[in-house]
Amino acid sequence: MDLITALGQTLPFAFASGLNLYATIAVLGLVQRFHLVALPPQFEPFGHPVVIGVALALYAIEFVADKIPWVDSIWDMAHTVVRPIGGAVVAIMALGSPSPGMDALAGALGASVALASHLTKAGTRAAANASPEPFSNWILSVLEDAVAVGLTTLAMSHPVLAGLVAVVLVALAVLVIRRVVRFFRKAFSNVGADPTLAEPAPPPS
Repeated sequence: MDLITALGQTLPFAFASGLNLYATIAVLGLVQRFHLVALPPQFEPFGHPVVIGVALALYAIEFVADKIPWVDSIWDMAHTVVRPIGGAVVAIMALGSPSPGMDALAGALGASVALASHLTKAGTRAAANASPEPFSNWILSVLEDAVAVGLTTLAMSHPVLAGLVAVVLVALAVLVIRRVVRFFRKAFSNVGADPTLAEPAPPPS
């Protein structure tokens, strides 16, 4: 596998892992297990039945948790470390380099990209949970799963295209994170404002 192809898979797999780690691993495992796409030998561990079974079971749990307001935010908080670590592991295996230095670079890149997509997901979910209706939460959950599965699938068959898509998504994720941070800063500043300190109106003449 050449470097461009490897990077074209590393970035999308890492981004998808930040959105839904278990769906990403399950797709890689099923594709490897049933030889749907010719993958390099370093992907063989994903095809182990135990790996596939655990990934599918955890994905099922996440699928339900993602649809319940505030439960999804608690789940996201618990995965703030899990998803970046998973993204790093998937990136290292995707690169398949025998060099420890390249493995470290791939791990750092994978963890960073996965963290960016994870923070985007967690931030938008927390903002959506501030709304009383549940439909935006459900829509976001379906879209996140679709992007994770779709990007993983695209990276296996068209890695260069998937890599370009992943770069665009990372740039969008940074913009979304900045907007979410501003949203919560404004919300907290409004909550912290004390209305009793407002200047009283002058008495009527």
